[in-house]
Amino acid sequence: MKSDCTVVHNAAERRYELDLKGDRAVLEYVELPGVLVLTHTGVPKRHEGRGIGSELVRAALEDIRDRGLRVVPQCRFVERWIRRHPEWEEIVAE
Repeated sequence: MKSDCTVVHNAAERRYELDLKGDRAVLEYVELPGVLVLTHTGVPKRHEGRGIGSELVRAALEDIRDRGLRVVPQCRFVERWIRRHPEWEEIVAE
């Protein structure tokens, strides 16, 4: 299920955020030259199982690709998500 909210890149906090009307889902990263290391995806318990994490990862990967960067999926959720969506493997750094 898709939320009614928009994923925002919060560069100051080094994370992508999805405001869930009082709660917040996040995808945190560490930035290296030309690469974002995706370290943690967090979705509040009461929002789990509704596709929020997937929405967050997809939006983050679209932004990362559009910025000409590559990713290192250190977070297990992101790693599994990319495996299930092989069209994103092209932006994974070796």
